[in-house]
Amino acid sequence: MNIKVLRGNPTPEELAAALAVVRARAAAASALPPGAPTPRDSWADPARIAAQRVPQPGPTTWARTYWPA
Repeated sequence: MNIKVLRGNPTPEELAAALAVVRARAAAASALPPGAPTPRDSWADPARIAAQRVPQPGPTTWARTYWPA
């Protein structure tokens, strides 16, 4: 496996941290049986967004439609 830094000048500690993440992800992927679906990250789960309560109609509903209370 070759890793190439395209921009910037990372410190040895930053490079070691990035390499540790890449190796951990590769080890987790290789531990799955062949043909098994990869697990989804929770931040990408649409149910996370749908689980929030919809604001009830009222005079201040427009202000609460974007930011959850």
